[in-house]
Amino acid sequence: MARQGLRDQLVVAWFLRIVEGVFATSWRLRRYLLRRAVSSVVSVVGAVILTFLFLHLIPGDPVDNLLGDDARPQDKIELRQCLDLDQTLPVQLGRFVRSIFDGTLGYSCPDRKTTVAARVRKALPSTIQLAIAGMVVAVPLALLIGVAAALRAHTRWDALLTAIALLGISLPAMWLGPMLLNLFYIQVPVLPGPGEDTGRLRGLLLPAVMLGTHLMAMLARMTRSSMIETLSEDYIRTARAKGLPTWKVVYKHALRNALLPVITVAGMQFGALLAGAVVTEKVFARPGLGTLLLEGIAQRDYRIVQGCTLVIAGMYVAVNLIVDVVYAAVDPRIRV
Repeated sequence: MARQGLRDQLVVAWFLRIVEGVFATSWRLRRYLLRRAVSSVVSVVGAVILTFLFLHLIPGDPVDNLLGDDARPQDKIELRQCLDLDQTLPVQLGRFVRSIFDGTLGYSCPDRKTTVAARVRKALPSTIQLAIAGMVVAVPLALLIGVAAALRAHTRWDALLTAIALLGISLPAMWLGPMLLNLFYIQVPVLPGPGEDTGRLRGLLLPAVMLGTHLMAMLARMTRSSMIETLSEDYIRTARAKGLPTWKVVYKHALRNALLPVITVAGMQFGALLAGAVVTEKVFARPGLGTLLLEGIAQRDYRIVQGCTLVIAGMYVAVNLIVDVVYAAVDPRIRV
């Protein structure tokens, strides 16, 4: 009982130290967090304004795209009023900003019943699932290739694994996706094709490989470089001199210290995966935020495009901000 009570006291003391560290941050860290938060807000606002302006610079009439040339004039007038196209650009932008604060992101026209936010919420889980699957494919393979190449640095194995990583970076995603479909759906039909089994693991495998290949190659090269640098440190030589097994030296001492920059980049790239899912969802006919965005672009549905762009930009900036904050809390050099 006494031992259990001592353990509980140690846990409480440890927790209180963490809380104290969180609230007693240095002025440099607070200044850094404030600066990053302001820059994140500016980035999102800039993305929204640029998207709004570029949409209105595209030639053509959105009403004709949505209703067709044979629509009645009265229907066109009503749709134009629903989309606020009868208003000036500042008024349209002001109403879109107001729709952001009320949480609707506007209403789909011409029914005026379904909000853009509702359509985004329905499509977003599929995109997040795809991005997570891409990370699951990329990170383990990257660590395996990077560590293996570092342990055999400047050998034929290193050259081969580095070439594989370079190939993964060089392959265009728009080419890789159709090639995967041709191989595993047409030539050797073992996996589902576009639009098939989108809610199951089998239907998620090929899109995840397409989305995660570039990230895997980039993280593998970074892991190799970080591991080679870490393996040359004095404490690694000391661990080897003590007679520790190779696996313990590599995975317990070297890899843990080498992973900090890799984890940081991986976290930042998660936001890029969310944005890159647009192409993957199109190739594999998956429902998601990318598919909704492309439909909005094809139909010139301004509110759908603006809403999807806002959500994608917001998630990208939020993920990068969280990673920066965690990294700054761990590494004091970032705050300076």
